[in-house]
Amino acid sequence: MPDSTTAASELHPETRLIIAGRPPHVPDQPMNVPVHLTSTYVAGGDLEYARYGNPSWTAFEDALGGLEGGRCTAFASGMAAITAVLDLVPEGGTVVAPRHSYTGTVAQLDQLAAKGRLRVDYVDISDTAAVAAAMAGASLVWIESPTNPALELAEIPALVAAAHEHGALVAVDNTFATPLLQRPLESGADLVVHSATKYISGHSDVLMGAVVAATDELSAKVVAHRSLFGAIPGPFETYLALRGLRTLPVRLERAQASAKELAARLAGHPALEEVRYPGFGGIISIVVAGGKEPADLLVQRTTLWVHATSLGGVESTFERRRRWQLEQPTIPDGLVRLSVGLEHVDDLHRDLVSALDSLGA
Repeated sequence: MPDSTTAASELHPETRLIIAGRPPHVPDQPMNVPVHLTSTYVAGGDLEYARYGNPSWTAFEDALGGLEGGRCTAFASGMAAITAVLDLVPEGGTVVAPRHSYTGTVAQLDQLAAKGRLRVDYVDISDTAAVAAAMAGASLVWIESPTNPALELAEIPALVAAAHEHGALVAVDNTFATPLLQRPLESGADLVVHSATKYISGHSDVLMGAVVAATDELSAKVVAHRSLFGAIPGPFETYLALRGLRTLPVRLERAQASAKELAARLAGHPALEEVRYPGFGGIISIVVAGGKEPADLLVQRTTLWVHATSLGGVESTFERRRRWQLEQPTIPDGLVRLSVGLEHVDDLHRDLVSALDSLGA
């Protein structure tokens, strides 16, 4: 731990991720918080029952919350985290959301709107003026930046300011960028959401989510939702997520460097109509010329790139997003989302270009 003259906030994020969520440095203490496999606690304390808390959760929440600059609550999945935030919207309230949000987010919003629980107004999140104009009467502004899978960018500070002028809360899905590349709470956002399944855990072996709140009041509401509805993470999953989180800086640095290089190398390839890369992070979207059929062939013809729907792991994965019925029709049929892993960039490039070149054969 830092000495008494060094505040944790003064340390670099890489250092903070290594030291956060550890037991005290005293003789014979373990280096890591153990996996606490219990459903019941001895009465008289703060926990009482495992649906209300677990020391394994607390270690993870301290680390991720400290990095984002807020109060973290861990959930069983990213969708559970999204549900907890949408539950903050009052009955009949309006949510302003990106039209190209993650399909699970859109599906949940559409279902809630169909039931009359809330109203949703979809916008182009990259058009700041149009988004601000849609905020009148809104209860919540939902932001993805970059969007999934279109990779559009939002002007988060400007949208936060406009939303707060209208009295709306702002939640930012920070799964793609991670708190190493952007910290929405520092721009005034009220809540940050993560699918911790992705970059946070980073090894394609954990299903988890998290909500980070800017205030104690919002955090208490999120925790109350988790306690009541029971979307709690397993202690072993949380242990793995924290272990993965500690290596996020080196994993993301490598993935981002390779993604930048691949985006540059792929630009202008005759089999591609477009290469989308926002300038940071490890996600690239390419639009294959000819649409669905050649894009489907592409994902079948590689050796290193794995055809899979998730992202943010150490292995490189890709998929044609419109294969999912819930994906938005404004996403091109030939768009393939690439999650760049930790393999050598030359090998990844050779494998992908070989498959792309074969489309013209």
